[in-house]
Amino acid sequence: MSAAAVSLPGDPPGGRRAALVWGVGVAVYFVAVIFRTSLGVAGLDAADRFHVNASALSTFSILQLLVYAGMQIPVGLMVDRLGTKKVLTLGVILFTAGQLGFALSPSYGMALAARALLGCGDAMTFISVLRLGNRWFPARRGPLIAQLAGLVGMAGNLVSTIVIARLLHGVGWTAAFAGSAAAGGVVLVLLLLFLKDHPKGHEPAPAEHAGAAFVRRQIAESWREPGTRLGMWVHFTTQFPAMVFLLLWGLPFLVEAQGLSRETAGELLTLVVLSNMVVGLVYGQIIARHHTARAPLALGTIAVTAALWATTIVYPGTHAPMWLLITLCTVLGACGPASMIGFDFARPANPPQRQGTASGIVNMGGFVASMTTLLAVGILLDATGDNYRIAFSSVFVLEALGVAQILRLKARTVRLERERLVASRVEAVHVPA
Repeated sequence: MSAAAVSLPGDPPGGRRAALVWGVGVAVYFVAVIFRTSLGVAGLDAADRFHVNASALSTFSILQLLVYAGMQIPVGLMVDRLGTKKVLTLGVILFTAGQLGFALSPSYGMALAARALLGCGDAMTFISVLRLGNRWFPARRGPLIAQLAGLVGMAGNLVSTIVIARLLHGVGWTAAFAGSAAAGGVVLVLLLLFLKDHPKGHEPAPAEHAGAAFVRRQIAESWREPGTRLGMWVHFTTQFPAMVFLLLWGLPFLVEAQGLSRETAGELLTLVVLSNMVVGLVYGQIIARHHTARAPLALGTIAVTAALWATTIVYPGTHAPMWLLITLCTVLGACGPASMIGFDFARPANPPQRQGTASGIVNMGGFVASMTTLLAVGILLDATGDNYRIAFSSVFVLEALGVAQILRLKARTVRLERERLVASRVEAVHVPA
């Protein structure tokens, strides 16, 4: 029996009620991803609207991700302290205000402030949804529930690449972004009416006073776990190539460097999202049944992504062939599901009262890598006269760093997990009937 299949004492029961409550939380995350990725299909329009170059354009996404990444540990602490519902409610209000503000911004500076506000609200969603899943479903369902949450998030990305893109060129900038902001109001109502932090009879232990000592201890104890650090580096290394491609630079690369029409480029971005959704289901099932497959899946995804990325940018001639671009976009779809594996390393390494903090540390990894690469690509494009081959090569530096850290931490994490699994089985045997 795999570690993932073990039922621990006190596990929540799951069931239809759990699916309904979790579904409301995931709906909030779905809308947050729509807002987060809406700039990815509007990059060229934003450059024209605000009269900015590549570096200034990348600042939109960099600032949004900087706020997002910087909020991960504070949000994790907030979730552990306040619970899911309060944090998600604040998140919805902030990211809806940010999307509406972006629609109405008359200047580059105000638009930047709106994206920062959006990033702050967005930062409160995914960790909250992960904690909701942990509170409502048995531990053995954790990998699949996390992958399903990621899949729904990618469905939000699909809405951006299809619906927002068409609205943008149909009704214009203000109407497209302001109209999409209405979705935030819808999920806020659902959240207030139906979401509960935990099932009856599974209330968490009372939270400690959230003073400075508590905060330091939560962060220090989470970071001390090799599984938390390994999870962060897995997330760091796997997520960012697809994030950079979808969030900002994919459309300009396909249009300006590869000579494709916007419609064809949009279809390739959609392929990334569809591939992500399919691979997410597959990875979730594999990891739920075979916990030992986590590291091979993560490292294999990194290797294949790097190989396809390199082949595309160094392909002889002016443009890469369509079959290669299709293959690249299909493989990039595996980056999101592979990044979710990071949470599967952190989850068994931390007790329930630290899950939010540990998840925040893990989630910070991929967004720090994405932010760094977005900045590097923008700077290199301006410095080299829009040479995408040089700019996109920056991806390999972060991948090499991440792989080195994953290999360093993997063996120790697996050994500690096995020791804890044996201890939990002994505890289960000695629990009175």
